[in-house]
Amino acid sequence: MSDTNHQQQVDIFASDQRQRHFAELCNALYERELHSLSKTAPNNIRLLQRRLSGLPYHIKNAAEYLLAQDYPIQVDIHNGSWQAKQTAKCVSSKYDPEKTFVWFSNYVRMGLPSPICMSDMGVETVELDSVDRIDQEQHKLHFNKHGWFDFNGAYLGEYEHSLQSKTLLIPNKSNITAACCGHSWNHKGKTIPRTLSLRELLLSTTINWKTYK
Repeated sequence: MSDTNHQQQVDIFASDQRQRHFAELCNALYERELHSLSKTAPNNIRLLQRRLSGLPYHIKNAAEYLLAQDYPIQVDIHNGSWQAKQTAKCVSSKYDPEKTFVWFSNYVRMGLPSPICMSDMGVETVELDSVDRIDQEQHKLHFNKHGWFDFNGAYLGEYEHSLQSKTLLIPNKSNITAACCGHSWNHKGKTIPRTLSLRELLLSTTINWKTYK
């Protein structure tokens, strides 16, 4: 067999494998998102129709990205999620308000994907959110879902109850990894990772894994 024919067969096999992985990812994401919609579907039928009509575009984009290149964390094609080793303690244990203030003062920008540690009834998770407003004079920034934070990471909004807290963390490898993988902790240590929403998964596709800026 010539080198050319062998290379063609290798290319065909690689392409066929990628298509299978792409199909598996799309199926997993569709199943997950439809299940989520069945639980939290909006009462407005037009809004629901818009969300359903947008699913093919968003799911294909997410699947394409997850298969696009190598990352410092792994992709589980069977359930459409990021996978990486989880730290014994929540990454927020290394939170430093002074370093957080300096980082966001220097690198904050519109659309920046950032990790926010959520503590609710003793369970800690890290979620991805994106910056949509910046107030340099007041040293604060607003996130699309979670609202206003000081540059030092302190939450500036109101909590639903006394056993809840939010802390903005520096976008670095450990914090971003925890957010992308849905890592969770309680008072005993590591717990079962949560499933990211499609919004968070799409937001993870905007991360610059070399600089996190």
